[in-house]
Amino acid sequence: MINDSKSINNPKMKNSLKMKNSIKVKNINCKKCSCGLCCTKIKDFGVTIGKTEILKDINLHIHCGDLTAIIGANGAGKSTLLKALLGGIPHSGNITFVDGNKKLARKLKMGYVPQKLDFDYSSPVSVLDIFSATLNTRPVWFSISKDARKKALESLSLVDGEYLIDKRLGVLSGGELQRVLLALALQPIPDILLLDEPVSGIDQNGLKLFYKTVSNLRKNYDLSIILVSHDLHLVSQYADRIAFINNKTIECCGTAEEVFSNEKVIDVFGVDWNKVMVNENEKDDE
Repeated sequence: MINDSKSINNPKMKNSLKMKNSIKVKNINCKKCSCGLCCTKIKDFGVTIGKTEILKDINLHIHCGDLTAIIGANGAGKSTLLKALLGGIPHSGNITFVDGNKKLARKLKMGYVPQKLDFDYSSPVSVLDIFSATLNTRPVWFSISKDARKKALESLSLVDGEYLIDKRLGVLSGGELQRVLLALALQPIPDILLLDEPVSGIDQNGLKLFYKTVSNLRKNYDLSIILVSHDLHLVSQYADRIAFINNKTIECCGTAEEVFSNEKVIDVFGVDWNKVMVNENEKDDE
């Protein structure tokens, strides 16, 4: 679940990232965080697959410690954006990772939590087996070291999931499985965490727990987080900024109040979410 920036710099990729570590980056005003990363700048970013243009003119400036939510209608290109950031899809434009000294960062680690994990639910594979497979090169059926178990517990503790370590994947609830995937994405702690609709199909309690866990991680580790989500209510509670993708580009970006008051957002989702939030707050006060 971790993607190193070296893989993104594959010279064979048509539109690879350009990172020259000796270059100073000007006009960037951001603080140095404990993770060492200052910000991520996405400039003039676009994706074309075959003859089909999926995204164009995407521009985002994400500060360390911020949670940026990406919203939009189905098929708007939200997941495509994350895959391109991971280096899995060729793209135009540039992604710049800047450290606290305003230099382009290298050896950047990305954590990624997919929408779901496809596997055989009857398989005897356990949570520990999955962690061990990512930590060692030898097959897990030979043996699992004490060190691998220790590291797995450390990662699971970040999502309050230590009790899951010996459970089979097939018996986990949707919320538990997503917490395991989140823990895997945090091994090791990444510089940027990408979440692609990570709570799809999870009940309301699971939703709140997942978002609360992610929010705590963001604060404790100064993680830059990019979240794709359809849950506008929870996004409005936890996101620092929201970017609305429509017509292949970001048509508005700002706070929840700013974005959910935008006429284009109201038109796509069919409701003014600011009014919904007022109603929700009134219910909480009753």
